[in-house]
Amino acid sequence: MKVTRRGKFGIAAGAIVLVSGFGVALALAGRAPAPIQKVFDAATGANHTPPPTCPLTGENAPGGTIPNRPALAIKVENLPEARPQTGLDHADIVYEEPVEGGITRFIAIYQCKDPGRVGPVRSGRVEDAEILRQFGRPVFGFAGGAGATMHAIAHSTVIDENYLVATKQYTRDPSRAAPHNLYTTTGGLWKAAKGAIAKVHSGVPHPVFTYGGSIPRGSRRIGQVHLPFSSYSDVYWRWNAGKHAWLRWHGTVRHTLTDGQQVQATNVVVMSVDVKESSHMDPAGNPIPSVAVMGSGKAWVFRAGRMIVGHWSRRRPAAVTSIVAKNGSPISLDPGTTWVELLPSTIAPKVSRS
Repeated sequence: MKVTRRGKFGIAAGAIVLVSGFGVALALAGRAPAPIQKVFDAATGANHTPPPTCPLTGENAPGGTIPNRPALAIKVENLPEARPQTGLDHADIVYEEPVEGGITRFIAIYQCKDPGRVGPVRSGRVEDAEILRQFGRPVFGFAGGAGATMHAIAHSTVIDENYLVATKQYTRDPSRAAPHNLYTTTGGLWKAAKGAIAKVHSGVPHPVFTYGGSIPRGSRRIGQVHLPFSSYSDVYWRWNAGKHAWLRWHGTVRHTLTDGQQVQATNVVVMSVDVKESSHMDPAGNPIPSVAVMGSGKAWVFRAGRMIVGHWSRRRPAAVTSIVAKNGSPISLDPGTTWVELLPSTIAPKVSRS
């Protein structure tokens, strides 16, 4: 039925009654509660209803629709021989974790974006299952792992699509030396997991961070963050105001990807974590460290060229990591990509204004 102009004014009047007083001002500004805002917008022809946002970045969803799929995590290698990597620039969130021999590896997590090729893919670690539980029932692509790792993943919430399970979704790049040449695709892993996703009713993940809001008082202007994991992973993040992003370096060398782009992040979250040697060994005989992602510790949040100091805590496996300022208020992030650095508690980040 066509609504006449008089009818529209009648609906608008009703909407105004619903949002009388201060609510009218909120609706005019597009900041009323969603149900009221929709009524007001429909009545007035305005379009103040906020667009849907990606749960893991807080950014507007591509094409105005959040993809109806769970998070997908892929374990990516970070030895010098594995660089440049592929696909990290399209991840919503990336975790960097210390592993054996002074090296680090990444867990690249995708949901809103589908970059295609990702790699090189390497083996998982025990703490991966605990990290990924925050994302509901995510799909996990990785190159196998030690017995303890496979046991932890088998008893976790992840949908296991490692290279022995979804073999057809992994390929070897003949132009690169093994074992630094295993690749997969995001589309392929989501497709391989389709049946399992339906079986466990895995859907869009809940946010693990909050976005927007003001930067807490007491923050410091910072231009550079140095995270000296090791000589293999001597990480620098440098603020670039023009790009409104933190750019990543290894020492004096830009961390670039196969497309030539430098790795960057909107937010960098550094968590001080306890790292201890476990009784498990890697194939080279190095003890596999155990990274404590449950518990609490210091935290540093780098956002918009500033540093906010606080602490992180996670008391229950089903809970997400809480990151709060010194006064106990939650620290929000800028909408965009976030890198979470799991820095051993024996190391402190080194910061400077330039």
